[in-house]
Amino acid sequence: MTKAFASQGDTSQKNIAFTKIGDGLYAFTAEGDPNSGVIIGDDSVMIVEAQATPRLARKVIDCVRSVTDKPITHLALTHYHAVRVLGASAYDAQQIIMSDNARAMVAERGQEDWDSEFQRFPRLFEGYESIHGLTWPTTTFRDRMTVYLGNRRVDLMHLGRAHTAGDIVVHVPDQNVMFTGDIVEYRSACYCGDGHFADWGSTLDAIEGFDLEAIAPGRGDALIGQEMVNAAINSTRDFVDSTYRPAAQVAARGGSLKDAWLAVRAECDPKFADYAIYEHCLPFNVSRAYDEARGIDTPRIWTAQRDLDMWAALQG
Repeated sequence: MTKAFASQGDTSQKNIAFTKIGDGLYAFTAEGDPNSGVIIGDDSVMIVEAQATPRLARKVIDCVRSVTDKPITHLALTHYHAVRVLGASAYDAQQIIMSDNARAMVAERGQEDWDSEFQRFPRLFEGYESIHGLTWPTTTFRDRMTVYLGNRRVDLMHLGRAHTAGDIVVHVPDQNVMFTGDIVEYRSACYCGDGHFADWGSTLDAIEGFDLEAIAPGRGDALIGQEMVNAAINSTRDFVDSTYRPAAQVAARGGSLKDAWLAVRAECDPKFADYAIYEHCLPFNVSRAYDEARGIDTPRIWTAQRDLDMWAALQG
């Protein structure tokens, strides 16, 4: 019998931290579970990342209410993945913002992604019965847009493909702090199953060019100070490169997906095996790296059945 995904056996609840990363800026983190960000303006609040369900979103709202009673008016979603967006209804935000590409991906593969992620990692969908359906943005943009929360300027930018084709970052210039979504992680495996390995490094270069004072990453602890910021960017770059390089070498010589799996494990296990969600991400990362190395530019859509077929092939 094929063994279950590593994430299906992950049932332990994580400790939440709510960390100040700048004046009126906070990172909601949970030991490698999906992070959210909070930007408090003069008269209102923007949330970055909704969480997977309205019930989980209310944990973010509770933290927000511990520091401000200003209304939550904006919700920025850095990409389309179910664990990031399906809790959106809890915030009752006037504007829900995504990139044009992210919205297109909701239309193309949003339901399939929801079904797939729920099967893979059920703990992250606590209170799934409260989900109202797919999350659709009210506002989209191509490359860049600016929102003013009173006098506080917030820049939303698509700097390039990385974790998905539609990734955005959220930058607060007055504090030089950025919310990067899953483009940057800290001591957590990058999920690359819908990624673009060849572009990820240049997108990290663009983030690095801001010389940021702090980052709220997609997963892992808040990154405060340039030394910690740069360490996380460098470790993310190493993770992505260490995943793609051996898979590409296997693909170049006509090897199989199972061969790529073994080659990536040999490269990555010694460096990253203790990272959060490492075992969960690895099969999807290898599959995508193997595809990209064979010239498949647009990630194939993950479905609940494709997940099972891929996992069975790797166990064989």
